[in-house]
Amino acid sequence: MWATAIAGLAGVAGAAVPAAADQPAATLNSRMTGDLVPTHDPVIIREGDTYHVFGTGHGQRLIETRTSKDLVHWTAGAPLFTAIPDWAKKAIPGTDGMWAPDIAFVNGRYRLYYSVSTFGSNRSAIGLFTSPTLDPGAPDYGWRDEGMVVMSTPSDDFNAIDPNFIVDREGRHWLSLGSFWSGIKLFELDPKTGKPLRPGKAPFAIAQRPAPAGGPAPVEAPFIVDHGGYYWLIISYDYCCKGTNSTYYTVIGRSKAITGPYLGKDGSALMDGRGTIFLRADLQEQQRFRGPGHAGWLHDRDGRDYVVYHAYDREKNGAPTLRIAPVRWGADGWPVAEY
Repeated sequence: MWATAIAGLAGVAGAAVPAAADQPAATLNSRMTGDLVPTHDPVIIREGDTYHVFGTGHGQRLIETRTSKDLVHWTAGAPLFTAIPDWAKKAIPGTDGMWAPDIAFVNGRYRLYYSVSTFGSNRSAIGLFTSPTLDPGAPDYGWRDEGMVVMSTPSDDFNAIDPNFIVDREGRHWLSLGSFWSGIKLFELDPKTGKPLRPGKAPFAIAQRPAPAGGPAPVEAPFIVDHGGYYWLIISYDYCCKGTNSTYYTVIGRSKAITGPYLGKDGSALMDGRGTIFLRADLQEQQRFRGPGHAGWLHDRDGRDYVVYHAYDREKNGAPTLRIAPVRWGADGWPVAEY
């Protein structure tokens, strides 16, 4: 945490007042205001002078939107969509939401990957929309449905939700995804279409939570960051979506190769359900923001890095809340979230 010294004030009749003890400076999270609730599964990107956050939506509000000019003051906008694409309703009967979006700018268009599913099922699909701009007021604004990208069914050992797109240092395109089942998978994509380069080929396995047969294996929400000669895989462990009873927390591991193996600071493997804790709930003496997870990442134009995530606010009946923390890179080369 950052710290700052607070200067002493002059006392009455010239008597000196001792300087106050060092106190922690306000974090970005403590300064954020505006439309922070409800936010689930946020991702963040910057276009021009505007930061955009996209998150999970349901019903008539599909893919929630928020914007800010300074990362502090946030304003909710209209949902990106009000109807689930016909192909998705047919592929995933009963779905009523567009979950866990991911956003990237690729070849002159923004790619918005998203999930459609129903709770507790791995009959799920990743879809793709593209647009030349994120500004609804721009003359060329408009989202084009590019259809299905990846689908999973009960015969598969993975769940096709929680997508994250990345271009590696060799220019190859990839999509990581996964929730529960056998963990996090990585698919290579065709750069032209944003869909699997080799349909039918088994994906790479990059993280999992081993569990006894029939037992839960809570791991989800991958996000891969390229920094300092390593690929960094961020994932969430345990359970979200239970308000202040959520046990979500976020771990990280790194690998020289995008396909893994991803290891924590102590050498423990994410394929063994381990790694290094990156985001956790507030300390016991605070106990306000619980279950921090489903992290996204922004590498801003000034070189600063930020992690965006949601957490449940105990002081507001467990409301899912937008959280953003600057990230500093320690002397050991590992990231630390200033939250």
